[in-house]
Amino acid sequence: MFSKILIANRGEIACRVIKTARRMGIATVAVYSDADARAPFVRMADEAVHIGPSPAAESYLIADKIIAACKQTGAEAVHPGYGFLSERTSFAEALAKENIAFIGPPVNAIAAMGDKIESKKLAKEAGVNVVPGFVGEIEDTEHAVRIAAEIGYPVMMKASAGGGGKGMRLAYSEQDVREGFEATKREGLNSFGDDRVFIEKFILNPRHIEIQILGDQHGNIVYLNERECSIQRRHQKVVEEAPSPFVTPKMRQAMGEQCVALSRAVGYYSAGTVELIVSGADPTGESFYFLEMNTRLQVEHPVTEAITGIDLVEQMIRVAAGEKLAFTQEDIGIDGWSIENRVYAEDPYRGFLPSTGRLVRYDPPVEGWTESEVEGSDRRGVPVGAGGVRVDDGVFEGGEVSMFYDPMIAKLVTWAPTRDEAADLQVKALDSFQIEGLGHNVDFLSAIMQHPRFRSGELTTGFIAEEYPDGFHGAASDIRTIGVLAAVAGAIATADADRARRIDGQLGDERAAPGDWQVRIAGQDHAVVLEEDAITVDGHPVAIALEYTPGDRFVEVELYAADADDEAAPLDSYGIQLSPTRSGYRMTTRGAKHEVRILPAHVAQYAQHMIEKVPPDLSKFLICPMPGLLVALHVGEGDTVQPGQPLATVEAMKMENILRAEKTGTVAKVNAQQGASLAVDEVILELE
Repeated sequence: MFSKILIANRGEIACRVIKTARRMGIATVAVYSDADARAPFVRMADEAVHIGPSPAAESYLIADKIIAACKQTGAEAVHPGYGFLSERTSFAEALAKENIAFIGPPVNAIAAMGDKIESKKLAKEAGVNVVPGFVGEIEDTEHAVRIAAEIGYPVMMKASAGGGGKGMRLAYSEQDVREGFEATKREGLNSFGDDRVFIEKFILNPRHIEIQILGDQHGNIVYLNERECSIQRRHQKVVEEAPSPFVTPKMRQAMGEQCVALSRAVGYYSAGTVELIVSGADPTGESFYFLEMNTRLQVEHPVTEAITGIDLVEQMIRVAAGEKLAFTQEDIGIDGWSIENRVYAEDPYRGFLPSTGRLVRYDPPVEGWTESEVEGSDRRGVPVGAGGVRVDDGVFEGGEVSMFYDPMIAKLVTWAPTRDEAADLQVKALDSFQIEGLGHNVDFLSAIMQHPRFRSGELTTGFIAEEYPDGFHGAASDIRTIGVLAAVAGAIATADADRARRIDGQLGDERAAPGDWQVRIAGQDHAVVLEEDAITVDGHPVAIALEYTPGDRFVEVELYAADADDEAAPLDSYGIQLSPTRSGYRMTTRGAKHEVRILPAHVAQYAQHMIEKVPPDLSKFLICPMPGLLVALHVGEGDTVQPGQPLATVEAMKMENILRAEKTGTVAKVNAQQGASLAVDEVILELE
């Protein structure tokens, strides 16, 4: 076994590898860029080596710097994590030349599966179902248009070396191909150094199912069940779960055996994932097709660990050291259900625009890398977090989410005996996930977990587009929740007023804090009255229990039946985040933000005389919605534009975003030039 390994990665995956290595008694080395000098993974590792400036192309993507760090520290092996150099054959070969072990699959398997075009040919030869499409070289846009027409719309254009949702475009028409083909090539070249593109048929009502593979260097290969990854946005996974609510034991075996056959055909060992597209319109489950094989650890590996009790990072290290797998296919079971939500730095209320900046407040529901386990469940030594909640993160309060890397803040993983219980745990944990300083998608994730369609298991990769066609505006709140919020608003307003009246030096006699309030939520006014041992909302009693001290930013609330005795169990519980506003609080719970106005009842009658401030009209400006690089400007001064016409393309977080005209107009002034670095809300051009 190795005595010291180096992690050629950053963020939460670097922390993840360090955690397992530490448990195995293996020393760890971190490498870091300027942007990550204060990152948690640097502090967690036994040693750390600086490898360059913030851009990945000048640090994490330079193999020579990684190898030099290995030599400097005496690391015997390298774990690449995911992304960066994890699927670069040249990196694995360079390590081999220096006698440094690569904690991953053999070079020939990486090469065979890393090229999406060649991998499809190999999969077909191995007897694996493949999606109809064109797997040769595509000359130019005109050639792409002809191919798409022959296959039949809709089609998917993919960068051959792509991954992580980058370098992919869905086309429903010839215009989509013409607009997206060159962008797909650019993303492939910029992110992976390869601009080759292939085109395949897009499967309608598709579900994204993947099979986790694990093999050793002695010819043993097993599949560790499946993961459902259908809920995606822009082809990037948002929610993952294991097992899949769609997959039957018969389907699982058929998929697993085909994926093992493919792995065996390329001499695979270590952890890997075969991604399949499955037609949700076929209840037999026989319509599944090979998409690609990721020859590395997946972001969503914790859900597989949770239901199998197998530490995948540990197994990768053991396999790289030459050990045999200690279990066979017959030993692989399914224990309970696990769901993972990816907490991203993006603003779902503004069209999921990337968000960068400082984490002014960061307080996850449980501490990251908690070692406690679920009581009464045999986890085989694999922690699933406190009470079934696990947080994998690589950030810290006061740190920054940088524009240089992936926008992930954390992964929230829950485990429970059933799917509904795992989803309920997610809702509860998301309620108490406190993040301030930048946009994040916690409300959106909570809304998905509560969505009836998610609970039914009727998922496709079009879930988000179909259920939120007009964007996300917060989860719907029921009457009970509104009543609880109103009662809580009255309770905390009374507590705040009681504290305020005790401040010395005020005019007049000391007065009791008011107990009658008018609380406005979503445009509706509610009369809230606090008495000695009761709260009423619009004349109806609301029995709640909470502990609140003025200044608190989070309260846990339990709701009881109005006639409940002291021994009664609560009907429901809520985690409510509080942010003070000019006239009350912004209260966030159950996937929605509520602007709550709280006024003493005797003052509320005068509120109607307050003038509402009208926001300025910004429709004549093309405003950059996120920090990024202006890679293309499609119009010039004097040009007439129509609604929906592309005006500019901005690259942010390695993804290209096309900004379109919202109305008819003429370009009056261009304020930014192609190649410029833009700040959020910077005006690119003006219309008249």
